[in-house]
Amino acid sequence: MINLENLTTERRNETTFGLDEMSVNQAVKLMNQEDHKVAAAVAEQLPQIEKVVEATIAGFKKGGRLIYMGAGTSGRLGVLDAAECVPTFGVEPEMVVGLIAGGEKAMTVAVEGAEDDAELGAQDLKDLQLNDRDVVVGIAASGRTPYVIGGLDYARSIGAATGTVACNKEAEISKHADMPIEVDCGPEFLTGSTRLKSGTAQKLILNMISTISMIGIGKVYNNLMVDVKPTNEKLVERSKRIIMQATEADYETAARYFEAAEQNVKLAIVMILTNSDKAAASEKLVQAEGFVKKTL
Repeated sequence: MINLENLTTERRNETTFGLDEMSVNQAVKLMNQEDHKVAAAVAEQLPQIEKVVEATIAGFKKGGRLIYMGAGTSGRLGVLDAAECVPTFGVEPEMVVGLIAGGEKAMTVAVEGAEDDAELGAQDLKDLQLNDRDVVVGIAASGRTPYVIGGLDYARSIGAATGTVACNKEAEISKHADMPIEVDCGPEFLTGSTRLKSGTAQKLILNMISTISMIGIGKVYNNLMVDVKPTNEKLVERSKRIIMQATEADYETAARYFEAAEQNVKLAIVMILTNSDKAAASEKLVQAEGFVKKTL
């Protein structure tokens, strides 16, 4: 029998007793009050989050990957963050990977028993040909998911860097990682529903890990996402706007360089800022390891 009584995420929230008798107005206000606690709880873990980000930047610079793994809501959040790195930062899908216990089907339908299979966690990483340049971040609100623990143990056995995101203190998964993050948001608004405050906390932390790691390898100029992939009409227009914001060029100039750079936003910016043709700007970016400011 699994003992859940010591987990903060499983405790009843005294402020939400009588939830089924509250008006909608009372419930939304109370839920908002509970959500306010999340950012403060995450703030307490910034030093640990920093360690994971630094390890991820180091891994990226060596050609490594960031790999999230989790089950249920935790796994879905990892898959979401990984998927959104592709259009936001113009990276290949293999650079940031989200693994969910039970595979793609588990994104929408619970796969019975998958999260309790430690060997499955290890096997999923073996299937990715995990190596010692990679960073594996295990995500589990409860902090005890066997699928995640199995993956972490395998990752450590081959020398990959390991981090965790748990929503309970003294989490079991923390014992299986080099850089554990333990955020305590207090009991959930709805008892045991870790898709709520715990899920929000996990999303905030994953946002930090992926975004700041991408900043660390030159995917951002000032606060602009200069490696955005213009895959639809909205993003094409956003790309031109980014060029305008980065260079103070007018719309027509930005559009012209955008096309001259074959819709590569970063390249267009460097062409304008350094008064270079496409070939010369490309070389400058190579020499600057992708950082726009280093080309100036």
